[in-house]
Amino acid sequence: MYKNFFGLKENPFNVNPDPKFLYLTPHIQEALACLTYGIQTRKGFILLTGEVGTGKTTILNKLLDWLHQEQVATAFVFNPRLSVTQFFDFMMTDFGIPCDTRIKSQMLLALNQWLLERYKAGERAVLIVDEAQNLSPEMLEEIRLLTNLETSTEKLLQIVLCGQPELQQKLTQPDLRQLRQRITLRARTRPLTLEDTRGYITGRLRIAGGNAEGIFSTEAVEALYRHACGIPRITNLLAEHSLINAFVEQQKLITAEIVNTVAQETEFCEPPPAPAPPAAPVAAPPQASLANGRDALVDSLLQALQVLTERNRAAAQAAPRPPAVDSVE
Repeated sequence: MYKNFFGLKENPFNVNPDPKFLYLTPHIQEALACLTYGIQTRKGFILLTGEVGTGKTTILNKLLDWLHQEQVATAFVFNPRLSVTQFFDFMMTDFGIPCDTRIKSQMLLALNQWLLERYKAGERAVLIVDEAQNLSPEMLEEIRLLTNLETSTEKLLQIVLCGQPELQQKLTQPDLRQLRQRITLRARTRPLTLEDTRGYITGRLRIAGGNAEGIFSTEAVEALYRHACGIPRITNLLAEHSLINAFVEQQKLITAEIVNTVAQETEFCEPPPAPAPPAAPVAAPPQASLANGRDALVDSLLQALQVLTERNRAAAQAAPRPPAVDSVE
């Protein structure tokens, strides 16, 4: 609808995890390097975590593109809410391993034989599990046991677990400590900085065939960063709706006002600053404490009075008495 108006060949802010639009921030580059290195060196378990919308699935799709170019066999489980049997069936089918039975022991034998054949041919196999925070402890343990498919020196199957920070929390459970100890490499996605956001928007507009510098004003980019908090998915949503609103108003330059309006409409607006907490009232001393204080004061006064009385009595006894006067008859 707005592509011709802005001189674009395609939608620059599609929320689909298209690896073509992956913006290589230092953190993204580090995550990709960690994944590729772990697979090339047969490290076994690799963990990728990050907040919702920070580009984990896009990284996995970029990784899959590279693996396919390297002719590495892959199985990509994108919906882990499966039973153990369903999980194994999905994995075997995606690897392209013929197996006529759904008995787990038979599937494991077929998988092990297939992996050994690929290993002898100098080839690798990678299992990628997205949304792994939804895996049950039982399923995670089954996946861990897959790393027992190995030679005396190397793992036959490389496994990438990808999920939200809840996955890391789940791995701290005592019954998953064996899996936690087998994770050899860890990578993490992070929100964009303001500078990253500028490059992110410019890069997407350029890939989409548009004028990367003349569509979003500097203030609009800052507003996008502020409202999206650096989350790429939210940045895409706000930028997409900003393009639509600007097209409706026939504005070639997207301003901060347009972005702010879109943020309010989509309920992604920056939250207002939290009000300062009220001053804590001074707690009145408990009645019991006041009573105790009064009792202590009274006791002190009584003791002082008693001491003073005794001193007066002693002084009176020590004073000389006047001589007696005889009476005159």
